[in-house]
Amino acid sequence: MVIAISGLPGSGSTTIAKELARRFKLDYYSPGEVFKGYSKKNQSEAALEVWNLFGKEKKFHEKNFDRTQIEKAKKGNVVICGKLSIFMLKWMADYKIWIESDLKTRAKRTAKRDRIPFEKAFEQIRERERIERESWKKIYGIDYTEQKKDADLVVENSKLTIVEAVDKILDFIEIRKGK
Repeated sequence: MVIAISGLPGSGSTTIAKELARRFKLDYYSPGEVFKGYSKKNQSEAALEVWNLFGKEKKFHEKNFDRTQIEKAKKGNVVICGKLSIFMLKWMADYKIWIESDLKTRAKRTAKRDRIPFEKAFEQIRERERIERESWKKIYGIDYTEQKKDADLVVENSKLTIVEAVDKILDFIEIRKGK
C-alpha cells in the first residue's frame, strides 16, 4: 500500500501521516522533514531558511526529494507526506489524501508547535505559502494547492482532532478496499 498525503503548512498532514503509518504498520517518509533538516531552526523558520538558501533550485529537489519519494513508493508499504506527494506519486499511490485547514487554525498549531507568538506563525505561514506556490510553479509548472483536485479524499482538519482525521481516512480506505 502507498498513501500520499499533501497539504498546506500547518494543516496537520505530517501528524496525520505519521499516525496512519503507525496504525497500518507502514514505513513513513517526509521530504519536508528532510528539507527542514538542512537548518537548525524551528520548523517554520527552517523551511523559510532552506527555501531562501537553495530551495528554489530544481536540481536540489530532484536529487534530494523527488527521486527518494518515488523510490520509496516503488517499494510500497509506505505513507509519504510531502507538499508535492500527490503530484509526484499520482500514478503510484493507492490513496491520495489532501489535508486542509483554515489559515488561523494552521497559525495556531504552528505557534504552539514552534513555541512562537501567533502573529509570527501567521506571517511565517503566509510567507512560506507564497514562496512555495511561486517556486513550485517555476520548478514544476503547477500550483501545488491544485493537487486537491487529484486527491481521492480531502480532509478539512480545522475542527477535527488527529484521531478523528485519521479515523476519517481509515474509514475511506476501508470503503475503497471493499469495492
